Amino acid sequence: MNTRLYGCLAAATLGLSVLGAGTAQAAPAVPVEVEANQLDLDQRAGTAVYRGNVKIRQGEMRLRGARVEIQRNDEGELSRATAFGERAYLRHRPDPNKAPIEGNARRIIYHVADRRVELIDQAELDQGGDHFKGGRLEYFIDREVVKARSDVEGSDDQRIRMTLQPEE
Repeated sequence: MNTRLYGCLAAATLGLSVLGAGTAQAAPAVPVEVEANQLDLDQRAGTAVYRGNVKIRQGEMRLRGARVEIQRNDEGELSRATAFGERAYLRHRPDPNKAPIEGNARRIIYHVADRRVELIDQAELDQGGDHFKGGRLEYFIDREVVKARSDVEGSDDQRIRMTLQPEE
């Protein structure tokens, strides 16, 4: 395989290691595994688009969708990962002593620099037994903060519903 192409493929997928930054499970030495039916790579634009039952895994992190787009910045680092599908899925376990965070929506966007995940359109998020549902959910990984909205561009409002577990 062309070494330049291999370097771009590695940068496109290895950038996902930042999803687990700061955790033992997703240290940079943990490989990123990607399964898809198709890959379109544009080195100049800094994008990789995986299509067809895409499954990305690194340690305790999972990202699935019918299509996943990876965007890199000028330094070649991952800046954003977006999963699309009828039920795109994200699973992340930032702390091995806590339950994983699981979410699904028609579109999931991970903003690397902000360590923020957006779940858009028929969004659902489970966090330690608490369940959130709405049109748009934002999860701030480091602060463990959830913001929910009912509005989604191009769709009817999707009311927010929450189930919060009592403190133990």
